[in-house]
Amino acid sequence: MYSTTTKTSTSLLASRHATTQLSRLACSRMGGGSASLRTAPALTASFTLISRPTTQPRRQFSSTPRTSLKEFFPPPDSPHIRKTEAAWPHPLYTEQQMNDIIVAHRETKNWSDWVALSMVRILRWGTDVATGYRHDKEVAKGEKHADNAVNNKRFAMTERKWLVRFVFLESVAGVPGMVGGMLRHLHSLRRMKRDNGWIETLLEEAYNERMHLLTFLKMAEPGWFMRLMILGAQGVFFNGMFLSYLVSPRTCHRFVGYLEEEAVLTYTRAIADIDAGKLPAWKQLEAPEIAIRYWNMPEGHRTMRDLLMYVRADEAKHREVNHTLGNLAQKVDPNPFVSQYKDEATPHPSKGIENIKPTGWERNEIN
Repeated sequence: MYSTTTKTSTSLLASRHATTQLSRLACSRMGGGSASLRTAPALTASFTLISRPTTQPRRQFSSTPRTSLKEFFPPPDSPHIRKTEAAWPHPLYTEQQMNDIIVAHRETKNWSDWVALSMVRILRWGTDVATGYRHDKEVAKGEKHADNAVNNKRFAMTERKWLVRFVFLESVAGVPGMVGGMLRHLHSLRRMKRDNGWIETLLEEAYNERMHLLTFLKMAEPGWFMRLMILGAQGVFFNGMFLSYLVSPRTCHRFVGYLEEEAVLTYTRAIADIDAGKLPAWKQLEAPEIAIRYWNMPEGHRTMRDLLMYVRADEAKHREVNHTLGNLAQKVDPNPFVSQYKDEATPHPSKGIENIKPTGWERNEIN
């Protein structure tokens, strides 16, 4: 998610035309087409980096300086279109609803749950190694508040480390919803039967995760090594999820539910780090415009901390949705999150987080 620092050096040969050589050197540093510049190593294609002599080492995970970063994905230059609205408008969250989000864990009840949780733990370990993430186990278990672990250098996370983790996680998190929605769509076509409303919710989840990724990419850009890891992780994860969903959709939804539990924990710790003053650069940093529009962030609540509150609430919603879908009969039960209920006064699943249940709704509560 970050640009690599490039080294450039220009050597001038002694010449009778010294003035001409110096002129060519000046042109090359201003972006001219001298032969010496054309033979230099190519810069990353997605941004423009000003070449300057440096002795700093190359970094595959490095914060991209604002002066060196061009618009990562600029809006298309269309003379007749002003802007394109989101395909799925985001539900409104209140500040109190987001503050009420908690870290929670659903206990395993059968072999399917155990397999799902074991796979999440393996994936979590690999992701932690890849992104350099460390966390205090006592904090993860809820035995100690994250503020109390802030001064422990073993678990120190900087703004750069957090962004590395966010981009890596969100680049993978959008896969399960798309795989599930795609397979259920094909199943509906093949069997010529209705899907009972599951497809839209799964695709909307994938879309929401992608918006998380696009938001963080507005803040920093991956380097080549990060891109390579994302490519490999997505290839393995997509195919693994595809085959697993064909075998046991229920286990896959439980897997995603447990995965979202980890996501809620990650964003909770990042928010705690901001509150404890460990991430000073994010204290008053304003969220990117794409995030302000997507979440309809109100005036005065558009900081990086507010952004992470919205993202954490989304992950908590995905946690609830997938744990609930994992409790249902996969082929016959309707999607409770898009259904209309006979008694609207009784709490029930919805698209928002007003009645959110961290460990999901049981089948007998909604059918």
